[in-house]
Amino acid sequence: MARERHPLTRRRALLGGAAATTLIATGTGTGTAVAADTRDVDVAVIGGGLAGLTAARDLSAGGRTVLVLEARDRVGGRVVNLPLPNGGVSEGGGEFIGPTQDRIKALADDLGVATFATYNTGKNVLYKDGRRTPYATDGLLGSVPPIDAAGLANAAAVQALLDDMAKKVPVDAPWTAEKAEEWDRQTFETWLRANAVIPSARFLFDVACTSIFSAQPRELSLLYVLFYIASAGNESTPGTFERLTETADGAQATRFVGGSQLVPLKLAAKLGADRVRLSAPVRRIARGSDGRYTVTADGVTVTARRVVVAVPPPLAARIDFDPLLPAARDQLSQRLPMGAIGKAIAVYATPFWRADGLNGQVVSDAGVVRSTFDNSPPDGSYGALMGFIEADEMRAYDAASEAEVKAAVLKDYVTYFGAKAASPTGFVLQRWDNEGFSRGGPVAYAPPGVLSRYGAALRQPVGGIHWAGTETSSYWNGYMDGAVRSGERVAREVLAAL
Repeated sequence: MARERHPLTRRRALLGGAAATTLIATGTGTGTAVAADTRDVDVAVIGGGLAGLTAARDLSAGGRTVLVLEARDRVGGRVVNLPLPNGGVSEGGGEFIGPTQDRIKALADDLGVATFATYNTGKNVLYKDGRRTPYATDGLLGSVPPIDAAGLANAAAVQALLDDMAKKVPVDAPWTAEKAEEWDRQTFETWLRANAVIPSARFLFDVACTSIFSAQPRELSLLYVLFYIASAGNESTPGTFERLTETADGAQATRFVGGSQLVPLKLAAKLGADRVRLSAPVRRIARGSDGRYTVTADGVTVTARRVVVAVPPPLAARIDFDPLLPAARDQLSQRLPMGAIGKAIAVYATPFWRADGLNGQVVSDAGVVRSTFDNSPPDGSYGALMGFIEADEMRAYDAASEAEVKAAVLKDYVTYFGAKAASPTGFVLQRWDNEGFSRGGPVAYAPPGVLSRYGAALRQPVGGIHWAGTETSSYWNGYMDGAVRSGERVAREVLAAL
């Protein structure tokens, strides 16, 4: 398990030097808030990920005083850089951006964080039914694995149908779609059984589903999947299933030089020490008779006119609210579980697979790792293979030791890339299921019956409490871009209310 504390935290990368000590909370870590100091601001922001930090930036620009309360000892939330044994870094959480993800790109550009293309030169590898097949991605089929002709035809028809259905889902209110009730009564798996009737086609959608949601098709509402497809675009470009799955011209097209966490680190540094408080998990939010809110966190108590909660709904549900949240909002939070995901990065002296004509990307029907990427740095000075461990495969290894996970991962890498993969110079692992302030990822998803019954509560303010986070975004829900968009939206909402 990758530890929460690492070199790229507040001292070295956020504020530097003695200034960082003003952010160190004095909580005991026992779950009991400790009265260390008090603050009075216009807006308290709960969560120091991209959503909360973006909201704080815009609120400050609007002339309001703000304090971000972050439970971890670092900013970034589900975006984190992992230090590698060779001195490099790799991404343990949110990593890629692509076309129509305009807001995260604009934020990175503003902060001076450069991007580079995800390595995509050479052949992909399909591992299916015990057979390894390298295949080119520059032909008529693009990156679609070379399955049988009947499966390809069935998969193309299913994808076109999904895209057509998704066009009928309003991204701002998917629960208002004409067929919302019908689509929300069934799982994605039920729908696939009726439509992806060729086994090889079903395989493609099963792999895509776990890769996108870190959840099995049986766990997801069809309405939620259609909304997610619709959200994979922007105000002028409709979302498509292909954009979710593709590398070139898709959601995995681009990475950040120096790792994605540089974006929240630089944003927090820009906000300054007086606006970001680390190691301060929020325990209670109470509204007083004067309408102001008292936010109690480890080491600090904050009074504020408004509160922005920018953490995943299942985590927000663990905060004690006084008065109680409306039943619809609480029921919503209870019904949105986190996906199950881990990332395993093996480091090598060189990206040896490139010499073999491979781009490091795998689609597999077996093993603990069923999709991989080349996570090497832009200059290729060393090699890094990143494998996703997702859904049932991740759950099966949640309680395993890191050594057990490493052995299983390297076994898969040898299967996909050959004997050289057996001997990495370094190995790092991030298991989000075991993170106390995430409990999974990349997104809190909706099972059947949730969006149609409780979706309207997702962004609806409760008094002076407002909701942000990637799960609340109309576009690129579940992605870094969605988080930034939600922060911008909630800041506009709060500024208008104040």
